[in-house]
Amino acid sequence: MKKTLVSALATALVVGAASTTFAAANPFSDVPRDHWAYDAVTQLAADGVVEGYGDGTYRGDRNITRYEMAQMVAKAMAKGGNVPVSDKALIDRLAAEFADELNNLGVRVSNLEKHADMVKWNGKLEYTYTSKRFEEQPRENDNHLMFRLEPSAEVNSHWNVHARLDSAYNMKTDAGDDSTVSLKRAWAQGDYSNFTVKLGKMELASGESYAAPGAIVFDDEFSGAEVTFGKDLKATLQAGRLDLADAFDGNVKKPDQDKANYQGVSVQYDKNNFVAGLGYYHLGAETFKDVTKNGKEKMNIWAANLGYHFDKNSFLSGAYAHNSSIDSSADGSKWKKSYQVSFDYKGAEPEDKGSWGAYAAYRYLGAASVLPTTDGALWGTKGIELGTNYTLWKNVVLSAKYFKGKTIEKSEKDKVQQLFGRVEFLF
Repeated sequence: MKKTLVSALATALVVGAASTTFAAANPFSDVPRDHWAYDAVTQLAADGVVEGYGDGTYRGDRNITRYEMAQMVAKAMAKGGNVPVSDKALIDRLAAEFADELNNLGVRVSNLEKHADMVKWNGKLEYTYTSKRFEEQPRENDNHLMFRLEPSAEVNSHWNVHARLDSAYNMKTDAGDDSTVSLKRAWAQGDYSNFTVKLGKMELASGESYAAPGAIVFDDEFSGAEVTFGKDLKATLQAGRLDLADAFDGNVKKPDQDKANYQGVSVQYDKNNFVAGLGYYHLGAETFKDVTKNGKEKMNIWAANLGYHFDKNSFLSGAYAHNSSIDSSADGSKWKKSYQVSFDYKGAEPEDKGSWGAYAAYRYLGAASVLPTTDGALWGTKGIELGTNYTLWKNVVLSAKYFKGKTIEKSEKDKVQQLFGRVEFLF
């Protein structure tokens, strides 16, 4: 289907490109069927950067040639700045790939331009304020400044490498000793048709993390391997090691036991208005003996998520996770579960000044939450979380969250609140 769409798209653009005409003989070879350019052009078509016939359809049933692909790229390049930043990056990469063919069409791409996209740098400067307020306890206020760099480099037509460097600074003490620089992520990624493989230290995000307020099981990193395959229905397999230093709200106290073996398998469906997924996560570490059934060193977590888009602005979602390994004695059953229900409206787009979004959620973060998103609700709590974001200027985004609830462990003084504010300068 993809090749049918792309080849017909080429035909349409050949007809529409008055400045470029076919030579009597086409000297260029076909683009291989597994070439990344097909996915790139399909994405540009979906975003409306390149168009089909007047009736909105795409026709044809043949391979596309490099000559025809170059014509499509030339058409997209002609739109200049009237395309999203993400699409501009795709166009630049396509222009580098088909530079020789573009030159034949009279579209100049210098050698410098041809290789300019091999290494890219993105990042942000971020200021965050948090205030944790437990009933009749001193407030815990933090001010952090974080500078992030995210370089990426192309290895070949299928493989690329990525990294994330964070420099964090505690503004509360205003001391240089509190500043740290760390390599948070570094991985190699291979992209093939409906198949992706990652090797290294990479993001670990459970299935429900696609929706605000975030993940209830994992929102962190792990070291190992990940394989994802499929399109509308994607299956993901993961295996490696997980740092437990901050897990369960930092309740892993033994430095020599803060690493866990990790395996995960999940399926996620996303098509039309529906989103749904299932996941299973297995952890093995000596530190679990104190809280698991029969003192076992293993934890097994099951998770499910479901979401529905009412329209392009409104999204209702829910997620549930169950830790079947937690000792249920002494009312441990209330700790076995984690869940959340959330309603999202719109969302701030960094490229779109004045865009905004908001959400409301109920969250319950028990022991099924290993390393969850805790910008609002805290681990071991339950309650209402509200959030909003706003693009003040292009690539300047403001975010605010408020959580009000109680600790899962009941007591006379179990009320808790958290205030969260952030400003991001993205580049």
